[in-house]
Order: sequence, then structure tokens, then C-alpha cells
Amino acid sequence: MFSTFSAERFVPAVQAPLTGAEPAWWFAFSAGQMLWPEAVDAEFARQHEPTFARESAARHYLGTLGDVACWALAVDAVPNGWRGLPLRASLLSLPAPLASLAGRAAQVLEWDRTHRHCGVCGTPTQRQATERARRCPACGQVAYPRLSPAMMVLVWRGRELLLARSPQYSTGMYSALAGFVDPGESLEECVVREVAEEVSVSIRDLRYYGSQSWPFPHSLMVAYTAEWAGGEIVPQADEIEAADWFGIDALPIIPPRYSIAGHLIRDTVAAMSASST
Repeated sequence: MFSTFSAERFVPAVQAPLTGAEPAWWFAFSAGQMLWPEAVDAEFARQHEPTFARESAARHYLGTLGDVACWALAVDAVPNGWRGLPLRASLLSLPAPLASLAGRAAQVLEWDRTHRHCGVCGTPTQRQATERARRCPACGQVAYPRLSPAMMVLVWRGRELLLARSPQYSTGMYSALAGFVDPGESLEECVVREVAEEVSVSIRDLRYYGSQSWPFPHSLMVAYTAEWAGGEIVPQADEIEAADWFGIDALPIIPPRYSIAGHLIRDTVAAMSASST
């Protein structure tokens, strides 16, 4: 089962403690890229408050990992001694607990950036001290961090998996099917609809696998497995570049383990291999 839990427990919070002089985890971003020490071999590490934090465009307390404070920062330009790295590359370079926090920081900062003005009347909004929210002082509209639920499903048939690739994937990579939930739709209804739309097959025996917060830009991925029930694969135009059945011992390139898709496919293959021995 996929899990993002670790030995160090993360406790989310909005209000920072009064004392903050100890080293902390600082997740800083500029123009959507995560900041790392400029030295090529430098590691992401706990540190005292960086000097550029005082000039940050946005600053948010996230909570504690173990007993260590965690912060999200946005700065207008990459400071001297630092370099920007795309979030996906950063996630690959971090251990699971820190990767999860980097994604959380990116989502909080993006929400803050895109809700500076009220969506109802256009008035500048104000951050709230006791909750993660921005409130309009004119009409009272409150904006919370946005979350977009999306489903993922790995369809199997015998010892084969149905994998597909989107035009946005890196060359040669295939993954499980995925799509966003429509208003008024349950997760299960979304799975059935997306499979039918994307590859024109029907499924049965839908089983929950796990979930993952996915900061591109603010999704909650909910993953399932399902058995093929009928139909021939017909890729959806403009959505699916290619789709096919792959034997579990002849898979194409699949997503890395930092994504739930990578775990879902590998864990399903392991379970199918074990059941046949």
C-alpha cells in the first residue's frame, strides 16, 4: 500500500511558535522553482533563517516535522549563492517526508499568489492569523487553499496492464489512466467515466489503492485498480497519444516512485507476480 508516512511525524499548523531561532526546514521558491544551495553537490538541509527570508514576497509557517519547524517562502529573484530547480526535479532529489513538504509549500504559495484579490468583488484580500485563508474585508468572501480531486486507475487483464501515454509525458513513458472529478460526481463514477472516455473499455471490481497530494498545481490523486470487463482500446483523440496492454514482465518506461502512479504500477506487478508463484 502506498503511504507517505515516515518515522518523523508532520504536524501541520498556521501560527508559528514565539521562539524561532533554531534551525528549520526552509522551502523557498522563486518563479515556481525551488531554491537549493548553489554548490552542485550541496544537500537540502536544515538551517537558520536565510538572510533573503526577510525580503520574501510571501512567508508561511507550515508546521513541524518531528520537532523541527517548517516554512514556505516566495522571493522575487534567486538570491546569491542559490539556484532554482524545477519542483519535479526537486521531489526526485528529496526523501519522502521532505518531498511531501516541498509539495505542500509549493501549493500554499501558489494559493497565496493567486488569491491576493477577491474573486467576487476584486478587493485586496487579507491573510487570516488563525487559519490558512484569505478574507475579503469588503464582502467577507473567504478563500481557502484550492484542492482538485482526481482519480487514477490501473486496469488489469490476466497478467497484463493497460497503460497509456499523454502527449505531455516524457519520451517513451506510460502510466495509469487519470482524470479530474466533475462537479456532482463520485470518485467511482469518475473512474468509470474516464476509462470509457480515454480508452473506450469497461471495468469491474474497482478497488481503492491509496492517495497522494500532487502539487501540479493542486491535485489530490486517488488511485484504484480495476479489472477489464470488455471492449477494445480506442485512445481518446487529443488526450491519449497511445495506449496498449503490457505484460507485467515487459513494461515500458513507467513513472518514478515519487509519484503514486509509480507505486501503484510496481505494487500491482509485485502482487500479480506473487500470486502466480
